[in-house]
Formats: sequence, C-alpha cells, structure tokens
Amino acid sequence: MTGTANGNGFPVCLWFDTQAEEAAEHYMAVFKNGSIGRVTRYPENSMREAGGVMTVEFEVNGQRFVGLNGGPMFTFNEAISFQVPCDDQDEVDYYWERLSEGGEKGPCGWVKDRFGVSWQVFPKELDDMVSDPDPAKASRAMEAMLKMGKIDLAGLRRAFAGETTGE
Repeated sequence: MTGTANGNGFPVCLWFDTQAEEAAEHYMAVFKNGSIGRVTRYPENSMREAGGVMTVEFEVNGQRFVGLNGGPMFTFNEAISFQVPCDDQDEVDYYWERLSEGGEKGPCGWVKDRFGVSWQVFPKELDDMVSDPDPAKASRAMEAMLKMGKIDLAGLRRAFAGETTGE
C-alpha cells in the first residue's frame, strides 16, 4: 500500500468513498500516458466489506497516485488541484471537455471532474504571458484570463499583444 512501485517521488493519495478503481480507469481513458498498478483489497474483519477495493495505484503523465476507498467522511475541494499544462488549443479543448464530463466547468480554466477532483486546464503559454517583464502585457493577459471559463489561447494572445476585439 506504499505506492512506490516505480520509486519516483511521493505518490498523491486521493480519498474516495468507493470509486477509486472507477476513477483510475476514468483517468486512464482521459490521459494518453498512464497505467494502473497494484490493486489491494480489504481483508476480513476490516472497516469495509472483505474483498472490496481498498487501494488502486496508478500513474498519469509521470504523476503517481494512490486511490483509497476510505469512506464518505472526506470529500475533495478546490484547496488541492492538479494542473494540466497544454501545448495548444486542441489539448485545452480535449482536457477541458473530458475532465468536466459529469462534473463542473469553472472560471479561469478550472474544472471539477465527476469525482469532485479539481483540475486547472491551461495553455503552457499562459505562464509566460502573466509573468512577462512588461507589466502592461502581463496585466492584459491576466485580465483576459480572468474573464474566461475554458482558456482561449487565441484570445489570450490578442490581449497580450494589446489587440482590441471591438467590444
């Protein structure tokens, strides 16, 4: 149950009620680079039904996770989120739609998946734009991003460049 099968870093433990295996399988369908590892089951005389999934180890894009079916007493919130930096608008669109299926779309590139896990889906260029040494460019990019739900890379680029949209 340590989640250190590949020896790289610390895995993130995600506490589910009963959906750890379902979530791991969902993330394998969403992310192109992932794998499911060891699945452990509750033994006799434990807090959950014997034979039910206790933990599922999985990896997505090099990030290791352990899904734990620990019960309904804890739920996810936005205090923790996972970032999905994207190379282009097609990737932003793909992850925005896939991760929000059955969940919620939020502002500024945030989505909650159907399990309640929060994700930030954004183009990699955004970091460079909002940290640009020219404060006017950085401010325009930030202002544009704050008005978006799903991040529109072309719109960010226009704002960053100071192009008006005729609004």
